[in-house]
Amino acid sequence: MALRTSQNVEGKTKLSSTLRNWLPILHSGLGDLEEAMAPFVESNPLIEVKSGFEENFEKKLPKKILHGQGAKNPQSEKIEALTIQKKSLYEALDEQIDGSLFPTPLSQDIAYSVVENLDEDGFFEGNMDELCEKLGVSEEEYEIVRKRFAYLEPIGIAAKDVKECFQFQLDDATISDEAYTLARKIINSLEDIHSFTNEKSFEEALKVIQSFRNPPGIEYFEDSIEIICDLMIYFNEDGGIEVKINDTYYPTITIDTNYGVEHEYVSAKIKEAKSLVDALDMRRATLYKVGLMIVEYQYEFFTGGSIKPLTLKTLADEFGHNPSTISRAIANKYIACERGIFAMKEFFTTAIDEDVSNAAIKEFLLSLVKEEPHSKPLSDMKLLDMIQDKFKVKMVRRTIAKYRKQLNIAGSSERKKLYLLGVSLTTYINGLRLK
Repeated sequence: MALRTSQNVEGKTKLSSTLRNWLPILHSGLGDLEEAMAPFVESNPLIEVKSGFEENFEKKLPKKILHGQGAKNPQSEKIEALTIQKKSLYEALDEQIDGSLFPTPLSQDIAYSVVENLDEDGFFEGNMDELCEKLGVSEEEYEIVRKRFAYLEPIGIAAKDVKECFQFQLDDATISDEAYTLARKIINSLEDIHSFTNEKSFEEALKVIQSFRNPPGIEYFEDSIEIICDLMIYFNEDGGIEVKINDTYYPTITIDTNYGVEHEYVSAKIKEAKSLVDALDMRRATLYKVGLMIVEYQYEFFTGGSIKPLTLKTLADEFGHNPSTISRAIANKYIACERGIFAMKEFFTTAIDEDVSNAAIKEFLLSLVKEEPHSKPLSDMKLLDMIQDKFKVKMVRRTIAKYRKQLNIAGSSERKKLYLLGVSLTTYINGLRLK
């Protein structure tokens, strides 16, 4: 009896140790897995870890995924499951802060301050009063330095708004004097662009403006996307759907069991190392089961349909875990399939009613705006009417406005201005927005 009790306690201790390792490892994205393991590895001299990041993930993707058709996700035109960012926007700017444009220590301090106060799009969003007080300079001195960023790459960086960003780029553009003057007028009155259509140099000015980068840092934050998919879901040659764990990016753990010394410390470290291996295996098993459940509940999506309502509680009940644990488990996890790359959380939506998910509403809303007449974009009220008619649900206008903003779609009046500029909805969603 005593022996059985001892064994039970030992088993619970082992399981508890594995679970302690498993939770932070499960919650980490595949790209952060080695960082999550670091505390366990650094404290254990018997563990040797080989990184899984040695090959490009695209080479390992099933061809059905790599060449899949009908992708609707903005990232799905080309699956970039692993993109290594060579240089960030901030690193690129730091390299340009030198003596040519910023010859004094003070001007360089101000320049670094400007860089530190850029938003994710590359626009300057600093509080001028606070920054000037901190550096002991006047607003005029600060502005002189900030405006020198018009000569840095990418052109338009550190502008305060779209108009200034366009002006920076206009000053760097190849354009005739007449068209330059008109382009300045258009930039300062973007909301009234239609009033310039009869001007002699309108086509030249418009063509130049259409070539401008907006937001200014777009090429950097597009290149800096780092997505490593945990799961791959695709149809095999026999027509069956397969769920595959991307375990080729898992680190390989080697345990030195031949340490040559029999000691309690060595035995404890070997047990810890084995618990870490068990935790990695549990991560694989858990995410594989999540993938199977997503396929079960969202099968129609993988055959070209819409995402159906699926709550985290449904998944949690299947696993016997708390919904908050499941929420953290799917955070920062991605699935590669023939329709593109999708965050796992996208498959878990709040239901509008029993049969309609908000994801389906958003997808329909996006399709309506893509097909709307450019001369008369659809208002939120019109979108509301069409959505209610399509799905037979009752909603309010502010919900449509909320979904529109979540999709990064401007209001009807702003879309009309963009259409006049010759900007497509796809370009707009990928970053072009009047501010």
